[in-house]
Parts: sequence; structure tokens; C-alpha cells
Amino acid sequence: MISRADTIGVFQIESRAQMSMLPRLRPKCFYDLVIEVAIVRPGPIQGNMVHPYLRRRELSPEDREREITEDACADVELREVLKRTLGVPLFQEQAMQVAIVAAGFSAGDADQLRRAMGGWRRPGLIDDFYKKLIDGMLAKGYPESFAERLFQQIRGFGEYGFPESHAASFAKLVYVSAWLKCHYPAAFTASLINSQPMGFYAPAQLVRDAQEHGIEVLPIDVNHSDWDCTLEQSPNDSSQLALRLGMRLVRGLSQAAGEQIMHSRETGFRSIAELTARARLDRTAVQHLSEADAFGSLQLDRRTALWHVLDQAPKPEKLPLFQNEPCEDALPPTLSKLSPQAEVMADYRAAGLSLRQHPLSFCREKLDGLRALPAAKLRACRHNSYVSVAGLVLMRQRPSTAKGITFFTLEDETGIANLIVHQHTMRRFDLIARRAKLLLVHGTLERQNEVIHIIVRRMQDITAWHSRLNHHSRDFR
Repeated sequence: MISRADTIGVFQIESRAQMSMLPRLRPKCFYDLVIEVAIVRPGPIQGNMVHPYLRRRELSPEDREREITEDACADVELREVLKRTLGVPLFQEQAMQVAIVAAGFSAGDADQLRRAMGGWRRPGLIDDFYKKLIDGMLAKGYPESFAERLFQQIRGFGEYGFPESHAASFAKLVYVSAWLKCHYPAAFTASLINSQPMGFYAPAQLVRDAQEHGIEVLPIDVNHSDWDCTLEQSPNDSSQLALRLGMRLVRGLSQAAGEQIMHSRETGFRSIAELTARARLDRTAVQHLSEADAFGSLQLDRRTALWHVLDQAPKPEKLPLFQNEPCEDALPPTLSKLSPQAEVMADYRAAGLSLRQHPLSFCREKLDGLRALPAAKLRACRHNSYVSVAGLVLMRQRPSTAKGITFFTLEDETGIANLIVHQHTMRRFDLIARRAKLLLVHGTLERQNEVIHIIVRRMQDITAWHSRLNHHSRDFR
């Protein structure tokens, strides 16, 4: 799962950068996870350590050993410091050891260097060690080009590099998280949703990922849902656990109201009136539950439930002229059902997700007319082919190490598409790029092993196609 970047929700390796690295690094053992956690950091990236490490990893053992030996200028002691990371210093401890072995630093000097590397919020501290490091390496007979390159790698740690012990601790959590996702996916997803807001993905994407892993997801229901998401026996397969969505997803509903429902439920509610009386809910809380379609066990759809909520409102006093006239309660009207598209829009407004269909599925015919591919079909496209794709904007990221590049993630009914948007494209489509909820993009498909990106050339805002869609991306800068 880790090697193919099936890591949505997995601690530390769910980001776009980590998911792009995983199929290239393909971790095979625990120490590979330690490397994975440490290498996708500003420090190694700024120090130009990532590509040399990956390239050497693909070499044969003999070629790799020869290159590391040549790179370390045949210094056995220096080679010993760097051999576990293929001759590339990836950890702060290694940078300290390199300073001692190659530049003649004392233990005290190396500790001062460590403090400078730890001050990544104050860039430039490591530059104070430039002369001492370079002079020390030259005095020990290292070529100036080698000394400069090694200093630049060490300098990268001033932009947030990891200690090896820190990376190892995180790697253990990575493995535990991935193990839980693999063997207990329903419990894993429930826990993530119950811990929101956190991570890169909203509940809608976590639920979708669970469904793609074969987990049955059951809707919010006043007779079955707790405040948190829970597990229950699947109604379709008694040997499997299903994920029941919790009332915490109902927008506008307070936790106190959700707990009142749980504590007064006993053997279940038979009507909205009974729910309102026993749980002592106000009209607003019941309305939020109706809008979230949470009365399925009462055989009430959201429209009928809302009508019942209106019927619970206090009746106006009769006017004097009709004081003595008999009054018959009107029969509830026969309400037309919402269209499938309107149901999905209502789901997103009330709970931020839908178990029915993806919003983009209703646009597919129109998108086919514009030759926009479903995300799942991008894998069949050739490298450097020109493609169009559309989707919900899940996230926008602009890392400090990306030289102004913004990374977008789009989602349609078939999967996810990853976009790379260069600065000049962002400037050209500034408002669209920053504000659109639904995007149609055109660009060049770039393939590297199993990793696929689209280099965006043009953008179109198609939010108006679903103008009532309540969706917000998660943006990181």
C-alpha cells in the first residue's frame, strides 16, 4: 500500500509531495520509511540531496559502492558516516559527524552547528560556519568543489532538516497508521473523521477512500448514529463491519443535541414528534437533522421530514370571527421527490459529503463534449500528451521549496488528478485559480514511473455548473 501511495489519511505520508515520492522510493524495510519521512523536507530539497539519493538507490550495489567511494574522496571514515544514506547526508546527526570527520570540528563546534541547524526559523545561521567548514575540509585535502557541495548540503538543514531519531519515531507512527488502514480500514476511517478537523483530507475524501477499499458506509440516522462515527454489523454481510456516519457531520447541530438524542433513544424513535419530546430538541436542531436526511429509519425523506418539522411549529390562535368553527387538521401534502442531483447538493450543504453520487457525475456528458477525461483514464495517456480534466478542488499547496509552483488536487467521480501550476499560469488565471470550487483544466500530462501530474496551461471556472454546491478546499501555504 505504501509503495503505491495508497496512503490517504496515513500519518506523515498523505501529502502530495510524500505520495509522489513513495512510488519512486518504494520502501521495503523500516529504515526506508525513516528515509522517506526525512527526505521530503525543505532541508534535503534545498540541499539538493533528493535526486542524488534516488538515483543511487536505482544503481547496482557495485556501481553504488564505487560512486559513494569516489564521492567521499576515498575517505573511509567519511564513507562510514554516509553509507547508510548512500553517500548523501540526510540527517542532522550526519551533518555533525561530517563536520567532525571532514572539517576537524570539535564536539563543541559540532554542537554549535547542530543548534544552527535547529534554528530553521532563522535562516542564515549556518552561514556563520562557512569559513570554518570550508577551511577545515581544504586543510584535510578535500577538493574545493567537494567542500562547497558538502557545505551546501549541510546548509540545507537550515531550511528544516530532520534529526534521525525524530524521523525514526515518525516512521514508526507511519507504519502503525498504514497497518491500521490495511487491516482495520473501517475503524481507521471512523477515527480520522472523529478527529476532524485535521490532516489533508476532508470527511468526504476519507469516506470515498473507505468505499474504494470495500467498506460499507451507512448514512446518518437518528435511530442508529451516535455523535461520533461508529462501527456496526453490515446489514448486507454479517461477517463484515460497516462504518456508520455520526451526527457530528450534521452542519449546525450541536454536540449537546446529538448526545441528548443518544441518551433518550432507548429502543428507538417512531416519529419526529416523539424524538422532539423525548430528546427535548428545539425546532432548529430537528430542522438540521431533516436537512441532513437523518430520518431514513422513520421512512421519511428530507422534504417530508422538513414538512413535519414545520408542522411542529406553534399554531396561531384563531381569530374571533372563527372562534367557534370546527377545525380539521389538514392532511400532509404529497411532496415531489428531489432529483438525484438536488439530493447530492443537499447532502453536501447539510453534511459536506454524499453517499449517493459524486457531483461531477452529473456533468460527465457535458465534459465528454469538451473532451475532458475522467481522472481514472489519465493512466492510459502517453507522456507529454495534451489532456483536459475537471473536478472538485480538494486542495491547493504552495510549499516554500517549490519555487513559486502551486500544486492542486482535483477529484471527480472516478478518482483524483494532480496538477502543477507554474507562477506565470497562476498570475494569468489568478482569480479562477484561487476561488473556483470546480475547475476544468487543460495541460500536458507528465509521467514519472507511476506518478502522473498535469502541467496546467489553461483554467476554466465551472463552479456555476453546480452553483449551490457547498464545498471548500483545504489550502496550504
